[in-house]
Amino acid sequence: MAKQYDVLFRLLLIGDSGVGKTCLLCRFTDNEFHSSHISTIGVDFKMKTIEVDGIKERTLGCSLAAAGIFLVYDISSERSYQHIMKWVSDVDEYAPEGVQKILIGNKADEEQKRQVGREQGQQLAREYGMDFYETSACTNLNIKESFTRLTELVLQAHRKELEGLRTHASHELALAELEEEEGKPEGPVNSSKTCWC
Repeated sequence: MAKQYDVLFRLLLIGDSGVGKTCLLCRFTDNEFHSSHISTIGVDFKMKTIEVDGIKERTLGCSLAAAGIFLVYDISSERSYQHIMKWVSDVDEYAPEGVQKILIGNKADEEQKRQVGREQGQQLAREYGMDFYETSACTNLNIKESFTRLTELVLQAHRKELEGLRTHASHELALAELEEEEGKPEGPVNSSKTCWC
């Protein structure tokens, strides 16, 4: 099967249990929302291909060597918001250098239960130098936008590597074409004096 993407990056969603990480992932990859979702224990693994700046990127939602991380809290849970600082500390300690991060205030559809103001999320994101989105897997609010933005940040961070890959691929193609040209005989093909060695 031919690969249908140019680059593969892993994105990680971290945060307290029940903040909606799996629902965000399912909404993005499958455009589905299940209100009676069971808490995920361990790793949820999904894939989706999106195109950014002409580059087809396959985005994996999982936990292995992530290039981008969503730090997710629930706007109706002050406690999940307070725990973001611990999650950021863990990311800074254990994630690869240069990992891209976005802060997500999820469950924005539950305005009547809100315990964390939008301004609080924006302020925390500024303090850590991250972009910020309020999302809702239920209503599909800012799902595509936040995943696309994190993908853009990851691509920007890895631009030099990508250019190197493109240059290498161009050189390989040119070399293959040159070798093919050198292998063609000169003069008439039917000549008995034609040597192919």
